[in-house]
Amino acid sequence: MDKNNPSVHFITVSTNETDQRIDNFLRTHLKGTPKSIIYRIVRTGKVRVNKKRVKPKYKLQNDDIVRIPPVRCSNEERQPISSGGAKVATLNKAVLYEDDYLLILNKPAGTAVHGGSSISFGVIEGLRALRQDARFLELVHRLDKDTSGVLLVAKKQSALRALHEQLRAKEMQKDYLALVRNQWQSHCKMVTAPLLKNIFSSGERIVRVNSDGKPSETRFKIEERFTLATLVRACPITGRTHQIRVHAQHAGHPIAFDDRYGDNAFDQQLKGCGLNRLFLHAAELRFDHPNSGETLRIEAPLDESLRQCLLYLRDNYRFVGS
Repeated sequence: MDKNNPSVHFITVSTNETDQRIDNFLRTHLKGTPKSIIYRIVRTGKVRVNKKRVKPKYKLQNDDIVRIPPVRCSNEERQPISSGGAKVATLNKAVLYEDDYLLILNKPAGTAVHGGSSISFGVIEGLRALRQDARFLELVHRLDKDTSGVLLVAKKQSALRALHEQLRAKEMQKDYLALVRNQWQSHCKMVTAPLLKNIFSSGERIVRVNSDGKPSETRFKIEERFTLATLVRACPITGRTHQIRVHAQHAGHPIAFDDRYGDNAFDQQLKGCGLNRLFLHAAELRFDHPNSGETLRIEAPLDESLRQCLLYLRDNYRFVGS
């Protein structure tokens, strides 16, 4: 029984810890433990909330009782991320805005937002190495590993709660730029197709349009036309996994260099632009500051590879038409 194991301990969730995901809660209480191990102890049921198993995305409620088991990992696994590493230095240069409540980045493509079972480095681990004196750093939302752009991080629990409430109330607006196949039709301003997520044993997530899925809605606006592609602005009203990518594919216009939902023939046509990453960028985020209430509009510039791709298309595939 747990009472016979002094390494097992129980924590009662306080008011200022409510609405926090169990994996992030454990990260705070098991400092130095890799995310992969945290996921493992949750997945195998060693962590319990009110004596029940939970998933890593479970959000804690006031007075929940969390059972935390003893955790052992090798010195290699516990090795901290150096604040002087190249990836961490890149994150430092990517900061767009920071105050006592928020830290906002222009996340580089190819960097996961957090480490996992097969990923040793993520944005949140890098930020914690950069801001070692910060008592609280948690993601407000997520971006796919291959998506670049505006990423919002809370520096206080109160800020996290306020920003999550804005997300739930659909008061936070996110605008993305995506390069898609062929000519996007001007009349197609909204895609509403339910999305169903499938998670395979490998951990890979594939999302499909399915009548049994969750209601999903994305607005699209044409930004620039080329003879073989269209640059569109996408605004997700709901926040489903891979939503923009799957809705673009469903509309008949997959995103350039999307290795899950894309079109290889289209990617081959773009070979000359030198791009080798998904052309999806979180370009702008609008929300109310959790403390002052001021409306903030944060823009993230395109990286060099996306800018060069657009220059190539303007030089070689300029669209002439009505």
